[in-house]
Amino acid sequence: MIEKLIESQREYFAAGKTLNVKTRILYLKKLKKAILANESELCEALKHDLGKSSSEAYMSEIGMVLEDLSHHIKHLKAWAKPKKKRTPMAQFPSKGYLLPSPYGNVLVISPWNYPFLLSFQPLIGAIGAGNTVILKPSRFSEKTGLVMKKIIESVFPAEYAAVICGVEGVSQQLLEHKFDYIFFTGGARVGKSVYEAAAKNLTPVTLELGGKSPVIIDKSAKIDLAAKRVAFGKFLNVGQTCVAPDYVLVHESVADKFVNSLKKWIAKLFPDALNNESYGKIISQKHFERVKGLICGDIALGGNSDENTLKIEPTIIYPATLDCPAMQEEIFGPVLPIIKYKTDEEIYGIIEQHRTPLALYLFTTKKSAEKEVLSHVQFGGGCVNDVVIHLACSSLPFGGVGGSGIGSYHGKKSFEIFSHFKSVLKKSNLIDLPIRYTPYSKFKDKLIRFFMK
Repeated sequence: MIEKLIESQREYFAAGKTLNVKTRILYLKKLKKAILANESELCEALKHDLGKSSSEAYMSEIGMVLEDLSHHIKHLKAWAKPKKKRTPMAQFPSKGYLLPSPYGNVLVISPWNYPFLLSFQPLIGAIGAGNTVILKPSRFSEKTGLVMKKIIESVFPAEYAAVICGVEGVSQQLLEHKFDYIFFTGGARVGKSVYEAAAKNLTPVTLELGGKSPVIIDKSAKIDLAAKRVAFGKFLNVGQTCVAPDYVLVHESVADKFVNSLKKWIAKLFPDALNNESYGKIISQKHFERVKGLICGDIALGGNSDENTLKIEPTIIYPATLDCPAMQEEIFGPVLPIIKYKTDEEIYGIIEQHRTPLALYLFTTKKSAEKEVLSHVQFGGGCVNDVVIHLACSSLPFGGVGGSGIGSYHGKKSFEIFSHFKSVLKKSNLIDLPIRYTPYSKFKDKLIRFFMK
């Protein structure tokens, strides 16, 4: 079945059926209508899989996809035009341009934590660029995967775009086949196997991974506002967010004040969390046990859980130590270690132990501190005086660096990563300068040196 589907998509692409930009825009408009028609079903599925409220489901997934679709529909025609480039005098008269061209058959492997958002955003970019797409959502977010499959099948013929849901091992089966581009979002361990499989066919990839994303709060920060924003970003989707604050480094002079403000805001934003319908759940029993195992040391808030509902309270470990379990791996849950620091050197030393995080967040009112930290630390993207929200800005490419990923996307960048830009030089037939042809002479050498210097 998989082999037949891949072959049908190759034939569809080879026939040129995805190349017309107006056709791509038409399909993106149909996709937007289908999403709106199935919005309530998507909300129910996200509630079932992750315990998300309808408000959170729209704000952090459905709305962001609709916004990205609108952005593509509005700008795709301009993005797809050839881009003029200057040519050197030595090639006079000529014109140069870059011609955006689709790769062909794209494989998108998406995760369970934001199953709709992290499936459809790369799919939109791939379709907009003129590719065919096979989407493989996570088996852990099964119900959302089935709704996505229904939406895609209502809009696209299978040879254009298809969703393959399935049990464990389906992704590996897909990776055994040759694709023209692979887009993967998930953990570093699986990301390495995807990269290895792609290398066998020299297939280009985008890998969106993760890491321990730090929050730095210096003594000049607006502490109460910082606490409010950290609470929102950390416990959104109960911490199951690749760019969630993973740990906090707070200056010792304001540490207690920050923790007290954080407790206050957690109580306001997530009251009675274990019984709160607006507060989500951990995706599976396995992940629930793993996150629980990271809770230890001095628990300043929370720590309780409910195995029946797979819920874990917002939990603060303070003061945390570098050797505590929560500092040994990406947490991906509602547990937040807070570490006090004295000097900037301490900050850089701690971050270096988990280098190249996917995100970094700095709270400060000093421009000098902003410049120093942002230039000193390698990270994928981030915010100053906020957390997470850079993910929602389509004009800012999103992606990792080093161990947190390869490549970036969102908005125009999504179109670009799924496009190969052919470099074309068009020469005039009216004039043919003789200086490049033999026999060479001193006069020709002088002219060549004049033009090429």
